Amino acid sequence: MRNDTDRMMDLARRALAHFQARTTDQADDIMRQPVAAYCDPARYAAETQRIFKRLPLALALSLELPEVGSWRATEMLGIPVLMVRGEDGRVRAFLNACRHRGAPVCPEGQGRGKSFTCPYHAWAYDTQGALVAVYGEHTFGEVDRASHGLLELPSAERLGLVWVALEADAAFDIDDWLGDFADELAHLDLENWHLFEQRDLAGPGWKVTWDGYLEAYHHNSLHGRTVGKYTIGNLLLHDVWGPHQRITFGRRSLAELVDQPESAWEPEKHVRLIHSVFPNLSFSGVVGDHLLVSQLFPGPTPATTLTRQTILAATPPESAEAAAASRLFSDMVLQAVRDEDYDMGFRIQAGLRAGGERDFLYGRNEPAVQHYHRMVAAFAETR
Repeated sequence: MRNDTDRMMDLARRALAHFQARTTDQADDIMRQPVAAYCDPARYAAETQRIFKRLPLALALSLELPEVGSWRATEMLGIPVLMVRGEDGRVRAFLNACRHRGAPVCPEGQGRGKSFTCPYHAWAYDTQGALVAVYGEHTFGEVDRASHGLLELPSAERLGLVWVALEADAAFDIDDWLGDFADELAHLDLENWHLFEQRDLAGPGWKVTWDGYLEAYHHNSLHGRTVGKYTIGNLLLHDVWGPHQRITFGRRSLAELVDQPESAWEPEKHVRLIHSVFPNLSFSGVVGDHLLVSQLFPGPTPATTLTRQTILAATPPESAEAAAASRLFSDMVLQAVRDEDYDMGFRIQAGLRAGGERDFLYGRNEPAVQHYHRMVAAFAETR
């Protein structure tokens, strides 16, 4: 990971000041949100259409498509997507649907190959989406291959991520979308990690789930046995770049800096950064040389989500000790997210169905949650 001492020193100073004063970054006031924002089907349909289908989403890490012919097929919001690195080294995204009768040209998952052949009628496409073979073409009739390649989706590869819009007419400029937040993401140096493990987790509704990624208010009470052992509850630094956010937690070791001269500080040991890319991507470094990548996708109903959780290690775990450290990190974040956050989320979702609450409150000490919901409203209204 790239070193940026001045940036990290500034964050450590801010976190230490809050620690000593028993304070945290705050919003101007408490925010109120109707519960319907979490469970109304019409609102859910409009927001997912305008946000998740029209905005660029990071659907894969560049690490998942390391060489020519590498592909990843997945389905998001009912849309089958195929990402593949072509012969020219560029990653493209396509609808995973044959142009003959719509069958998927490859199964979900990932792999490497030189072409994709539809299992229904054996039409074949190359790694750049071109139709290269039509089975029985002399009996089928003349096909204009140039206009029957796989339908390409808008995509870009930047900062170690493959960004895709799920609708073909939803053009985007990734540099404009990220703005100055790209400099923040560059510090993660995503191209140079080792992909240790990846898994998909079923979760509760989109907003119930994502709220938990944006605050430290619950860390002491819910995560006392996992990440709460390392972070200070209810202490948060909040910085914003348009719709995107950086959240900084203080590690419990922050107290060691009270009596140390700044010349002796190693700030990266005492703060934990979470980069949150709107609307559904989170990077969180918890302990050691590991990074948790979370991609959250709304499910078919307001009460369901899928989270793709990727564990990155700074280097391949070549020793037994390194492998054990990576396994410990992976198991800890799985427990914290699946068994603590998402278990609580499912219980919250049950309460929503019961209809006991009309409004939710976001405290002044939850500025990132407030910012996120304001951005959801803004993009849902204008797109």
